[in-house]
Amino acid sequence: MGVTASGTSGARFEVPDSPLADTVLDRLTAVYAAAADPRRAASMRAYMKDIAPFLGLTTPGRRALSRTVLVDTARPGEADCTAIALRCWELPEREYQYFAVDYLRRHVARLSPGFLPVARHLVTTVSWWDTVDALAAHVVGGLVAADPELRTDMDAWIEDDDLWTARTALLHQLRYKEATDTGRLFAYCVRRSGHPDFFIRKAIGWCLREYAKTDPRAVRDFVAAERDRLAPLSVREALKNIGP
Repeated sequence: MGVTASGTSGARFEVPDSPLADTVLDRLTAVYAAAADPRRAASMRAYMKDIAPFLGLTTPGRRALSRTVLVDTARPGEADCTAIALRCWELPEREYQYFAVDYLRRHVARLSPGFLPVARHLVTTVSWWDTVDALAAHVVGGLVAADPELRTDMDAWIEDDDLWTARTALLHQLRYKEATDTGRLFAYCVRRSGHPDFFIRKAIGWCLREYAKTDPRAVRDFVAAERDRLAPLSVREALKNIGP
């Protein structure tokens, strides 16, 4: 199939041939469309700042429909995951992208380091927190955990002018707990501490708040040392559960 996909990164991807993707997308588009709720879709689109049209599916309802779509389907390979994700990203309604994110989360162990450019394409295309954050914590984070050499890619992403790429670098260790590379975590927070955008400042506070569940003293000491550089929002979020 000759469809291509491109994101703000400038990368282009041929959608791999995948009979599994053909089956999944045929089922998915039929099942989701049949359950559409136009009234709810309008309110969801407004809530998400008009980032994309919606079908109007609730999260529990959508995931129940997804299970029916995937009944008796084979375990995917990386090419299947790539094809499903890219094809879902080409569809206008946001719920198809949610399906792709859930699918990648479920099968992240089947993805190689070579999937990282595809993940970046997804992060930088139709970008908003609802897809970016899940991709960061569950897909990109999973890839880096499986292959620590990808940490150097995160070092590049944190410097990126695209705020969603930088946010992904900040959040990719969100689920690492004791395995967190604290040197990188704190360095990334300092590096982007002066960023003017809400989504970066919030992400700094969020990743620190999450790590504080593992090592509250380290986070408290870091915030005390860097308070003059960190935005008030970042400080509030970081200390939310542990106090000053």
